[in-house]
Amino acid sequence: MIELKNLSMSYALELGRLDVLRDVDLAVAATDAMNAINVVILRSGFMILFWVSTGLYAALAGFALFVETTPGRGWLLAAALLYVIGMFVCTAAFNVPLNNRLAATADDDDAKQETWPHYLQYWTRWNTLRALCSLASCAISITWLITHA
Repeated sequence: MIELKNLSMSYALELGRLDVLRDVDLAVAATDAMNAINVVILRSGFMILFWVSTGLYAALAGFALFVETTPGRGWLLAAALLYVIGMFVCTAAFNVPLNNRLAATADDDDAKQETWPHYLQYWTRWNTLRALCSLASCAISITWLITHA
């Protein structure tokens, strides 16, 4: 049953349609699915990409700050800061605590129904910001590579 829930939640996430899960009757299933997704994510190759990309952009920020001869260094710094602050800090400061709060409801259906609407509203907001910052950082990085490499 969990696999079906994961598939349904994954499909909803892919479509950006978490709003279909606002129904209180779906709060328990949505919470279970999201908790299962969060467990899988922490054990996946995604975490390697998450940490390596953050480290690379942090190094890029340092490079852009301290190597004055770098062409377009302001753009490099903007790309790096957008990624590190907009993706990493946002994740650590907002999404992870929301995920932890949701995980704490694992054995309590009433708590799931109470927690899910708040989680859905704020997690979606912060996830959208992460996505937009990552996209902007990628666009700036590609533009810099095309024009300066």
